[in-house]
Amino acid sequence: MAAAPDSPLYLGLDFSTQQLKAAAIDGNLRVVHQDSVQFDCELPEFRTQGGVHIQEDKLTVTSPVLMWVKALDLLLDKMKRAGFDFSRVRALSGSGQQHGAVFWRRGASQTLNQLHPDQSLHQLLQGSFSVADSPVWMDSSSTQQCHDLQAAVGGALKLAEITGSRAYERFTGNQIAKLCQSRTEVYRDTERISLISSFAASLFLGGYAAIDFSDGSGMNLLDIRTRSWSKVCLEATAPHLDCLLGSPLPSSSVQGPVSSYFVRRHGFSESCAVLSFTGDNPASLAGMRLQQGDIAVSLGTSDTVFLWIQQPRPALEGHIFCNPVDRQAYMALLCFKNGSLTRERIRNECAGGSWETFSAALRDTPLGNNGNVGFYFDTVEITPSAVGVYRFDSEDSEVEVRALVEGQFLSRRLHAERLGYSIIPGTRVLATGGASSNKEILQVLSDVFNAPVYTIDLSNSTCLGSAYRALHGLAAESGASFFDVVKNAPEPQLVATPHPAAQQVYDHMLERYARLEDSVLRKSCT
Repeated sequence: MAAAPDSPLYLGLDFSTQQLKAAAIDGNLRVVHQDSVQFDCELPEFRTQGGVHIQEDKLTVTSPVLMWVKALDLLLDKMKRAGFDFSRVRALSGSGQQHGAVFWRRGASQTLNQLHPDQSLHQLLQGSFSVADSPVWMDSSSTQQCHDLQAAVGGALKLAEITGSRAYERFTGNQIAKLCQSRTEVYRDTERISLISSFAASLFLGGYAAIDFSDGSGMNLLDIRTRSWSKVCLEATAPHLDCLLGSPLPSSSVQGPVSSYFVRRHGFSESCAVLSFTGDNPASLAGMRLQQGDIAVSLGTSDTVFLWIQQPRPALEGHIFCNPVDRQAYMALLCFKNGSLTRERIRNECAGGSWETFSAALRDTPLGNNGNVGFYFDTVEITPSAVGVYRFDSEDSEVEVRALVEGQFLSRRLHAERLGYSIIPGTRVLATGGASSNKEILQVLSDVFNAPVYTIDLSNSTCLGSAYRALHGLAAESGASFFDVVKNAPEPQLVATPHPAAQQVYDHMLERYARLEDSVLRKSCT
């Protein structure tokens, strides 16, 4: 049923690596409009591949800031031509690819505050950026700055305890340090540094938006417990950085009304609120409506695990961020490089290339696989840092299929628990990605976590999460929780429940798996 023609709408945007997307929902959480701009094909003048420029050193990866600005012009024009009524939008929020930075030139705030509605944003902001090509999450050129930061704070683990992660080349603080050291004059000409998320919010506000706690957790600069910039990290990164970053704000904050530019050019209501924008991963957590005790597992080329955590235990692996929908909680992210490609290799070698045979092997072997387990790191693994194939006991084909799948999911659970995750009554496992269509794989996932598995569609989770957050931001002022606001959203589909013996089998097996992983790590280091 279509929304009433004058009912309020809530707009979510996602500035991702390859495209800009938008989704609008009504008060009943129904999607009423979607649109997108593909950077490579719709903005070919920027000559990007996959939305980025990979420089000659193969380490430096950037995106043109004005491409994102022009994409917003194009998106809003497309929506207007499609008949979208911007005057109905009561609130908007958004997300941006995490870690990327935008450097505003001195005087840019005055330009933002005086945007003339007769011209496009792309025309008006031509001279507003001290760095034309922003470093993005794919960049790995700041290794030295990572070493320097860890040394300054007392080591990698100490940095993780403060900021939620050890130093990573793609994290914003290390990119800022590199710019300050290599392009000093450019740094001096910078008036403000935004994340891609807060840059996008700034466009809508007509002034600088604050960085939110959740996306700010991906910079190696924010103290995730005090939710303020870490003085030791700022001082180790660049001078006067607190002034250039501004004070961070909660992810649910209303940062102000939409700029008069958007009212006059696109017909937004003057009362339309702009909520804090956040990172794409936190927005995805909101779109999945992850709750305390839940875990989301994306089974793709790489396997990614999202966690809701109350008491974080930062480690050298994985990332802990402030939770975007609950100020008292945290979220964690773990990435495992050996995902679907490894499952496909074992399918080819042990199941004749047939997923049916692969699934039959899982059905025909017992929980726990009679103790047979394996580590299958075809490429250098991220979590943990190791490479190689390590089998413990049988090499029978059926047994090897289960050894792979159980081993992968035991690894996901082990490293989640090391970050502070715990399975509680009511825990749900939300599965998405290619392998989430295989019922037998999901049954093993359910057994290993001793929790029911549900499937969800993540294709639009960042935009939806942003639209949900826009709706919640207005309700939060009266004390409503995020889950009060989104309780009527479509429920995920139940696909597997754990076997009655699963807890006994896998609690014991997890202890053994942890010991075996330690031995594998010792071998890979020698």
